[in-house]
Amino acid sequence: MSAPLPEIRGLPSWLLGRAAARGRALVTEALAAEGLKMWHHVVLSAVFDLGPVAQAELGRGIGLDPKDLVGVLNDLQAGGWVVRAPDPKDRRKNAVSITEEGGRLLKRCERAARTANDALMAPLAAAEREQFMELLIRISGTDG
Repeated sequence: MSAPLPEIRGLPSWLLGRAAARGRALVTEALAAEGLKMWHHVVLSAVFDLGPVAQAELGRGIGLDPKDLVGVLNDLQAGGWVVRAPDPKDRRKNAVSITEEGGRLLKRCERAARTANDALMAPLAAAEREQFMELLIRISGTDG
């Protein structure tokens, strides 16, 4: 007996969704080994890139609801990976910075995420991986 839903399973959107779910699962598992969830990694990476950064600007930059951002930042601060202090540009706001330990954790998470993505792309040859990434960038409407 053949698999159900042959029409749906042949749609690029279906296949991309399945590949994305597999990639998310691999990265989620890799980050869990470091004690983090996906949003923790995203926020930690953004703070590293932008910090010190106003909390509101951080949320807008990564597209995370302010209430959800507060929870993630609370977790990261409790772990000693970020600090919040009054923003020197506007003391009514908080600025978020990464700590040294947060930087070390981020490096470990980046390695773990790369390893997980290598596992995702393992069925492809190097040239196919490069082409696949170029195609994904084109159809996603982003510049990478």
